[in-house]
Amino acid sequence: MGESKQGVMMVEIPTKADGLMGQAQQNPVALVQAKLKEVEIRFKGWLAKQSLPVEAAVVTTTSAAQGAAIGAFMGTLTGDASSLITPPPNAANFNPEAMASLKQAQALAGGPLVQARNFAVMTGVNAGISCVMRRLRGKEDVQSSMVAAFGSGAMFSLVSGMGGPNMAANAVTSGLFFALVQGGIFQLGQKFSQPPVEDANYVKTRSLLSNLGLQNYEKNFKKGMLTDTTLPLLTDSALRDVKIPPGPRLLILDHIER
Repeated sequence: MGESKQGVMMVEIPTKADGLMGQAQQNPVALVQAKLKEVEIRFKGWLAKQSLPVEAAVVTTTSAAQGAAIGAFMGTLTGDASSLITPPPNAANFNPEAMASLKQAQALAGGPLVQARNFAVMTGVNAGISCVMRRLRGKEDVQSSMVAAFGSGAMFSLVSGMGGPNMAANAVTSGLFFALVQGGIFQLGQKFSQPPVEDANYVKTRSLLSNLGLQNYEKNFKKGMLTDTTLPLLTDSALRDVKIPPGPRLLILDHIER
């Protein structure tokens, strides 16, 4: 508020430009992402409170819908090439294994509707079994992942028409193949996602070397078994024995002495 020379109180009204500037400062993409994250957290919180059948049904349905969308999109990119893969006129005389391979090629080369169906079944079954296994076992490990992959592979084989005359055997084979692949991927993911375990015997040593900019010599300390407990006992000869140059030796000994 301001006061004029006549003593009349004046009210400062924000202009239209000011309002537009305030709105421009807010990133619309960030707002949408924050809203979606909030909805996701609420949905997961609600889902965790439901019974096992309800949770499994919801997870299966939502995952199947996502898989159907992905399959339909992939089908539009590749086109319906299944019509190009037609059995020969004397198909009845062909080896059953060869016909099964032909069926598999037709299933993988279908159009948007075929791919949407196949991916919906594959992703939905995988997510549903994973949900049940996680609830029953209380954890998500490689065994649960392989069981879910086996079920999705077997169902994919059945609905896509890859079974042929030996439908049950081919479904089991497909399930085993899916289980082995997903189990390997799960193991690799666990290996690369987990941070390296810090050696508790070299915490102070690592900090000392980091402060001095000598991180490259940590392997020398470990090779000579110069742990945290030996830091007060370090001597020039001990550091020389683990092949640390004179300059870094002086810095390390001076730091410990101070």
